[in-house]
Amino acid sequence: MEEKKANDIFKEFKEHSIAEFFKKNKQMLGYAGLVRSLVTVVHEYITNSIDACEEADILPDISVKLIQAGDNRYRVIVSDNGPGIPKKFVGRALATILAGTKFHRYIQQRGQQGIGASGCTLFSQVTTGKPIHVESRTANGESYSCNVSIDTLHNKPIVTDLNGTDRTTNGLTVDAEFAEVKYENSDHGVYEYIRRTALANPHVQILFTDPEGKEYRFVRAVDSMPTRPKPTKPHPLGLSINDLLEFAHKSDSRKVSSFLMENFARVSQGKVEELRDIVEDMLDKDPGRLEWGDAEQLLNAIKKLKWMAPDPSVISAIGEEHIKLALKNILNPDFMHVVERKAALFYGGIPFVVEAAIAYGGAAGKKIEEDIYEGNVLRFANRVPLLFDSGSCAITVAAKSTQWKRYGIDMESQPVSVFVNVSSVYIPYSGVGKEAIAQEDEIIDEIKLALMEAARGVQRYIRGKQQLGLETSKYRTIERYAKQLAKDVSTLTGTDGSEVEKKLETLISKHYPRASEGHSEEDDGDAEGSTGAAVSTATKEE
Repeated sequence: MEEKKANDIFKEFKEHSIAEFFKKNKQMLGYAGLVRSLVTVVHEYITNSIDACEEADILPDISVKLIQAGDNRYRVIVSDNGPGIPKKFVGRALATILAGTKFHRYIQQRGQQGIGASGCTLFSQVTTGKPIHVESRTANGESYSCNVSIDTLHNKPIVTDLNGTDRTTNGLTVDAEFAEVKYENSDHGVYEYIRRTALANPHVQILFTDPEGKEYRFVRAVDSMPTRPKPTKPHPLGLSINDLLEFAHKSDSRKVSSFLMENFARVSQGKVEELRDIVEDMLDKDPGRLEWGDAEQLLNAIKKLKWMAPDPSVISAIGEEHIKLALKNILNPDFMHVVERKAALFYGGIPFVVEAAIAYGGAAGKKIEEDIYEGNVLRFANRVPLLFDSGSCAITVAAKSTQWKRYGIDMESQPVSVFVNVSSVYIPYSGVGKEAIAQEDEIIDEIKLALMEAARGVQRYIRGKQQLGLETSKYRTIERYAKQLAKDVSTLTGTDGSEVEKKLETLISKHYPRASEGHSEEDDGDAEGSTGAAVSTATKEE
């Protein structure tokens, strides 16, 4: 009886494709809520464009256009000047979930999973029933257009209406329609996402056209490409037993010793000999024959040795000067202080770098009403803005645990923007939607140290500003009585009143030199770390 019941149950047993899974669980890809869904679409296309341009060593020039096509329905048109997509790869690149050039590579990139652009195609398809339209031209002159959709049952691309075009510029244009989305000019909308992208990517130029036809041009602040991150190998301290076995069973090496040196960073002949003293003849085994117990023993031996940290050159951070230029370009603060920490490790072996900046005054912070502001935290991972899921993010946790008032900073009433970017070969996102960094202790600690260092720089500026204000007030008060005092002294002594007044002014100026010279707050800001470089600001063209 029980066996019959089990057989009845397993009649419904089926295997499903990953595309089918995400079709039913699109919220896991970030398609949850009307505003967030539209931002997710724009995010995926922009990050793909920037990554492609950077790999081809091209300064990115990106156009984003939104056209309302009905209630909660928009066309999204994104064009770039990148290398384009070869015709034979267009279906797999834009309509195959977990396929792409990123997931299998151990190199710092904005995308990590091979889901993004294909997820957009899937979302367009399930909300409108339409394919996306693609136009592309590659460096070898291959120019074409086509429509692309997904066979969700088999996670296979469907490419139709493939035709040649007379496109003369290299790059890619994607034109797709989406329902269940909404444009909103808010702190979590498309405009804010693009503005923050320009902040963290000063080498990128973006033209954004909103649904009303208004153009917002974010001009690049620097004309040089960021340093390309180097491909690297996993550090042995970051391995699990299962990781080690998978690498070993795929290896063509004849011995475990050569397998370790060929597949992992910082493993030298000297380290192999140190391991040999602990695990003896295991290093002469065929790696393809390693079993769980062998791998466990080998990893325990690895943990007993002292290892060099991963090479920090595999991380491409924004850089202090570029952050200053970007903040000046977009926020134009009265003062800023930028900090870049040295490379650190999490998971025992994955390198990461934290950059933090605090901008004060200007367009920093969030304007509530006229002359009423509050601070805000701008979160980034590998230069990509994180607008949602802030409560669960390591950056938010670190920012909330910082005692801002200790540094004279009031996040509830001052125009302050806190900028944090975490760069790594692998960002430990807390979800597939890639909107929050997992709360790893090592990452939180590094962010806190960076924020405290930046806050100390702002503290010096605020104290100087307060002191200058106090001196100016005293200077003006005393100056106000100088003329009357000079007249009284002249009457009592019979001396020339104008001469007495000049001497009094000289005496006052010696006591309050900054106030008398009329130093501006902006000058003090430059002295404490702000940048005075002249850079084009983001402009709005009506």
